[in-house]
Amino acid sequence: MHFAIPDTKELNDGNGSIFVGYNIHINGVFHCTVRYRQLHNLNEQLRKAFGAETLPLFPPKKILPLTGGQLEDRRILLEKYIQTLGQDSRLISSELLIGFLLSAQQETTSEKKQEMKLDIYTMNNFQITVRVLSTDRTEQVLLKVCKQIQLPLEYVRYFALFLIKKAENGDITMLRKLQDFESPYISHKSMQPSHKIVLRKSYWDINYDLELMTDPVSLNLLYVQTVSDIERGWIFCSNNVKMELVQFQARLEKKEYIEIARTLKYYGYIQFNTCFCDYPKPCTRVLVAIGGEELNLRIVGPGQLVKEGSFKVTRMRCWRITATHFQNKQIVAANSQSNDSILELSFEYLMSKDKLQWITISSDQAILMSVCLQSLVDELLLKKNGIDYKELSGSRGSWTYMKRDGSSQLISIDDPDVCPIGVVGETTNAKIPEFFSIKKLQEKFASVSFKTGKDFVENHAFEGIGDDDL
Repeated sequence: MHFAIPDTKELNDGNGSIFVGYNIHINGVFHCTVRYRQLHNLNEQLRKAFGAETLPLFPPKKILPLTGGQLEDRRILLEKYIQTLGQDSRLISSELLIGFLLSAQQETTSEKKQEMKLDIYTMNNFQITVRVLSTDRTEQVLLKVCKQIQLPLEYVRYFALFLIKKAENGDITMLRKLQDFESPYISHKSMQPSHKIVLRKSYWDINYDLELMTDPVSLNLLYVQTVSDIERGWIFCSNNVKMELVQFQARLEKKEYIEIARTLKYYGYIQFNTCFCDYPKPCTRVLVAIGGEELNLRIVGPGQLVKEGSFKVTRMRCWRITATHFQNKQIVAANSQSNDSILELSFEYLMSKDKLQWITISSDQAILMSVCLQSLVDELLLKKNGIDYKELSGSRGSWTYMKRDGSSQLISIDDPDVCPIGVVGETTNAKIPEFFSIKKLQEKFASVSFKTGKDFVENHAFEGIGDDDL
């Protein structure tokens, strides 16, 4: 999870008093504005729930009013604090922090709890209209959508809600996966008309397809997504295979269609817009795809694809997101930025046995790339620990949300309306694993077999990305 507090703003409490609000951005998007004392109250509850030694140092209170310089220092310290929280899987997945962020979004937008209609789409543009509460979080909305289309409860966790942008020419850009700390209704309300919420599968291992293909509803969801991805060129397909798939499509042989598609290049990947990379040389124009335990790069030449290669996630030691000021206007313009800065995803890659190298991708979708890489790692660790998607469960509990005016609101998820996926109508003893730090990937994947040779690169492959020298 990527947190930032880039700036502050002065707010009026309604009684004539002015206070400073800290603008929290999550995964590159503005989420909420909170006061210092709200974050202090959150920290106190986290200390009680997880222990003081688990948490980073919280900026101390001050007796006297802060100067401009002190306010900036506090902003920086609060940003470091919440960024550290975002790196701890136990904290970021806790109902306490999720509830705080959800409540803060509701308070920031002054959204009142009321029943509303919300349109969700499948990838073939089929509209699913559900009645939701304006304050429902993502997990609740997902459950209502899946219930309406009669998807079995045990398969809900394999799907998620995504926010996409559809251009006038029909091109789709994946923006982000909606998270459980936000209300889809509130988040979508602030977006442009060209933005839609879609239902897509939310896993990387295509072997999960096999079980989903046994149910007619989940089979249909996989089918319409696969057809859409092929039609958009997100999955590579020869003309001969396309003709074969058209015949399956005409006969509505969905399972056979998917079985063929599963053998095609980039099936199960997420495709990103054209961006720039500093490998193999600076300002290289590339297309990025993530899936199949790799980050794939295709170098874009004057006409067609000229080179291609892959970076295995199991050989990435760590990665980071930064915002950089660019003098190169070509990069800024290509990434649709309104200013001279651009987001960068940089990862340290094990090129050979004793050689680590930083690779940097400049893209306005850098945060989504990072989120995809993290979810790939999380899924690999789940499999490594022998935990199935369906065994995951949320934890019940209650917490207190302090509002800006200092009053408190007791929040509980024991209400069936907010019961997390995996515990609806049943109780499970499965535990969410304590995910390892990504910085220790090479240690934790010691027992994972790496592919050898150069069979994972195609066409004119990059030099030096083979495993054969390990």
